[in-house]
Amino acid sequence: MSSRNIKEKEIALAKQKGINPNEIEVALDGLAVVVNPNNPVSSLAIDQLAAIFTGRITNWKELGGKDEKIVLLSREVNSGTHVYFKEHVLRKNDPNSKEEFAPSALMLSSSQAIADEVAGNSAAVGYYGMGYISKKQKPLSIAKDEKSEYEAPTIENVINGKYPISRPLFLYTNGAPEGLVKKFIDFTLSKEGQDIVLATDFVPINK
Repeated sequence: MSSRNIKEKEIALAKQKGINPNEIEVALDGLAVVVNPNNPVSSLAIDQLAAIFTGRITNWKELGGKDEKIVLLSREVNSGTHVYFKEHVLRKNDPNSKEEFAPSALMLSSSQAIADEVAGNSAAVGYYGMGYISKKQKPLSIAKDEKSEYEAPTIENVINGKYPISRPLFLYTNGAPEGLVKKFIDFTLSKEGQDIVLATDFVPINK
């Protein structure tokens, strides 16, 4: 399972080992940006998010919040979630962009670690899949730009394409799937399998 597309260099390395990567999309996931419930900020545009996580905005008062220094939380650099957020939020899908996370960002090993830190820190902001949201964190509504509507990270908004930070989830096989592997993938894409996708707080691609 992968939360990002395989890269060209990874395909080349795999083929050197005699592996022919075959990509199969099986679900969608919305990335929620979360703050502590006591934070009065409730919505941000992508440009504001990029400014926060690159360190150009450093205090919540710049966004209408309290006079608190923003505590940045991210997944580790080898995480597909980290890579997706950097490429699609910080770099806005620009292949020539060199934007990076601010040096002050805390790189945490899991989404649950980010959730726990946000729950206990009124100045923290982090991101993770929608399934990790609880009452201990407040998900922000996000706008593609300042002229667009702010949309909450919900399954409905991911399905209809309104929520701007969503991504496909993939399974990879060595060539076309066969035997038990094919049966597993067929099950995953079946109604029963997609119902399990939904029950685990991901977004089905097949209704």
